[in-house]
Amino acid sequence: MAALTEEINRRRTFAIISHPDAGKTTLTEKLLLFGGAIHIAGAVKSNKIKKTATSDWMEIEKQRGISVATSVMGFNYKDYKINILDTPGHQDFAEDTYRTLTAVDSVIIVVDVAKGVEMQTRKLMEVCRMRNTPVIIFVNKLDREGRDPFEILDELEAELKIAVRPLSWPINIGAKFKGVYNIYEHSLDLFTPSKQTISSRVEIDDVNDARIDENVGETDAAKLREDLELIEGVYPEFDVNEYLSGKLAPVFFGSALNMFGVKELLDCFVEIAPTPRPVNAQEREIKPEEDAFSGFVFKIHANMDPNHRSCIAFVKICSGKFERNANYKHVRSGKMMRFAAPTAFMAQKKNIVDEAYPGDIVGIPDTGNFKIGDTLTSGEELHFKGLPSFSPEMFKYIENTDPMKSKQLDKGIQQLMDEGVAQLFVNQFNGRKLIGTVGQLQFEVIQYRLLHEYGAQCRWEPLSLYKACWIESEDAEALAAFKKRKHQFMAVDRDGRDVFLADSNYVLQMAQSDFPKIKFHFTSEF
Repeated sequence: MAALTEEINRRRTFAIISHPDAGKTTLTEKLLLFGGAIHIAGAVKSNKIKKTATSDWMEIEKQRGISVATSVMGFNYKDYKINILDTPGHQDFAEDTYRTLTAVDSVIIVVDVAKGVEMQTRKLMEVCRMRNTPVIIFVNKLDREGRDPFEILDELEAELKIAVRPLSWPINIGAKFKGVYNIYEHSLDLFTPSKQTISSRVEIDDVNDARIDENVGETDAAKLREDLELIEGVYPEFDVNEYLSGKLAPVFFGSALNMFGVKELLDCFVEIAPTPRPVNAQEREIKPEEDAFSGFVFKIHANMDPNHRSCIAFVKICSGKFERNANYKHVRSGKMMRFAAPTAFMAQKKNIVDEAYPGDIVGIPDTGNFKIGDTLTSGEELHFKGLPSFSPEMFKYIENTDPMKSKQLDKGIQQLMDEGVAQLFVNQFNGRKLIGTVGQLQFEVIQYRLLHEYGAQCRWEPLSLYKACWIESEDAEALAAFKKRKHQFMAVDRDGRDVFLADSNYVLQMAQSDFPKIKFHFTSEF
């Protein structure tokens, strides 16, 4: 029991979220560098280093320079075991990110110093607020021209609706950037632009220390002291409990590309970030230190290895100890299963693991048994909640362009839908398959992956629909009457549930008022 508690206390599981281009993947890579998990920092966009970022490994991601699937990476740093989930910043993949946020205990938000808070960041922060997830903010790209740090702090408070407290402070920015004063550890970190080495550090007891003047010059030293005095006057003392309850966000400044300010962030993070927290199931609250194992599937990824048509289900461990080859219950099907080759990830490199603890993410080879939201336990009937599919907003018919490859196309569609990238509906009127997504880019990704991973070609036929919503009713006659009246607009989802395809907001509102006994749902959890 003591061993279990000790393992839980070592774990830090968090997601890095941001708007595209704020430098999230670069930051992830630098954190891995400190953990000794990779040994060369490949600048993601540089053509000289052909080794692209470790966390973006899907072909389409390399071409576009964006992350579209959440990567999971684990490494050890000091005495801690750190699990990072690098999420897609692109808004078309927001749903993948929302689900990922259900599997982490805290979040690091990356903000570009020039652009400030952007829409996508605001939306993701709302999800963190709903769950009271603790947040640390990293203001990135200080070696480029950007906005005044005080202005950025004001904007963070206003836009993200959270109190902030700087724990490091920049000395100039852009071309004149000289470094950062670490308020949390009282040290001065001097900036030397380099992608491979860590900058030099001067330990200082007091902000009036003359060594600051020697290192950055009198003018900048005077401004730094003025700024720090202002910070102490305006912002409350840093309180760890306020941070843990999701009310206060510590802020760090740096440049991820130049490896600067990242170690300060990491050192503070491992000290203050929460250990794995209790998780709510429909039946009860599950505490990490319970003896019995439990976990849930928050993501499914097809084709981690294009040579083998395999899917992998990512399981977040919530309680107890997971062991290889032990028998666990798959709650939805009621079957007992054992896993001979569970894996842990270092981006695309997988290692087989014998055991894993709460907070860890384990990959389980999946031959079609799992769905997002499935629960595995030592035997107890538990259902984790909070992994919704949202009702899609864009729709297209998917048509096979090569009749000889219809099997491959069907298999590809099934596996990609298991990942939750998009949703598949079958129109009951004409029997055609429709795909619904939350963004345009997903259609491109699906088409690309069907061709390159399954050898199946498809074409899209546009379809103008407003929303797909799940319907149910306790009155069987009312349901039958609705389906008869709307038979051209009825479809079923993969679980055989009735879905109404409304072609405009007006039609949807009319249907809601004409059929008061029908319930309309806009997420798949009801």
